[in-house]
Amino acid sequence: MPDRTAERAIPSSGNIFADMNLPDAAELDTRARLGAAICRIVERRRLTQAEVAAALAINQPKVSALLNYKLEGFSVERLMRFLVVLGQDVEIVTKARPRSRPARLAVRAA
Repeated sequence: MPDRTAERAIPSSGNIFADMNLPDAAELDTRARLGAAICRIVERRRLTQAEVAAALAINQPKVSALLNYKLEGFSVERLMRFLVVLGQDVEIVTKARPRSRPARLAVRAA
């Protein structure tokens, strides 16, 4: 029997939340990318949750939520502040969009 999975595959837009037609998809994607950057730093530095809590001035349950991508209680601004506290530069760049696509919000980790 032939595999028909490839026939039904739909290319991603690059934002899984938009692909799922969720409201506020751009913000959800931004928070997920910022959260992922924080998680990578914590993992790379081998920080304990207690160390992260002390550095970010939040309690351990919030650190646990953050490291498990439960980001509902964290604004984009707060996640960016966490990255700065963790020694990261955060840059916001605005530029004209190409006419070939709608305007977008994007986060890229270096």
